Amino acid sequence: MGWTPLFLQMQKKRVLVAGAGEVGERRARRFLEAGAQVVILGDHASKGILDMGASLKPAESSKEWVEWSDLVVVATSDPDLNNKIAGMAKGKLINRADYPNKGNLIVPSSFFIGDVQICIFTGGKSPLMAKELRKNIQKVIKDEDVLELELQDFTRKLLKKRVNDQKERRTYLYKVLNDETIKKLLKENKLEEAKLYVEGLIGSRSGS
Repeated sequence: MGWTPLFLQMQKKRVLVAGAGEVGERRARRFLEAGAQVVILGDHASKGILDMGASLKPAESSKEWVEWSDLVVVATSDPDLNNKIAGMAKGKLINRADYPNKGNLIVPSSFFIGDVQICIFTGGKSPLMAKELRKNIQKVIKDEDVLELELQDFTRKLLKKRVNDQKERRTYLYKVLNDETIKKLLKENKLEEAKLYVEGLIGSRSGS
């Protein structure tokens, strides 16, 4: 208990990943894609992860790189080394791939459907079930749901220009969400036509 989901801004943050096995590389790739600076501790790293911008440093220099980092990921196959690095990282954000509950940061299973990012955390009970839940969620969310997200974003921006009253803006958003014509257009992948329909629905209500 005590865990709560958060999204961290990782642009230019410094991340140390101890270990370059499957889990360590997956973590490194994720933080690199988020714009972080990543150093990997170990004696090897894949060409792919190095080409993305990660730096490889020897485990003997762990103290220096723990001090450098904002966030430490512990993911080696050596339990003693994991505990040693975790001990050095006290007071920092630390993700322990070996014993998640011994760290203070969880990196959950995460995936995108369009611009929607979905994270699954099972409390460490079953990574396998996290994968199964992901498959089930991907089956449920349809293409038109993702298009609806785009349309809602378009509608919100349009309403901010044309409608001053917040409650009225919210009423329009629900109207767009539940409109049968819009549902049909999105099911047929006609997002631009749906936008034109929304513009007509809202009208030129500037200053209302």
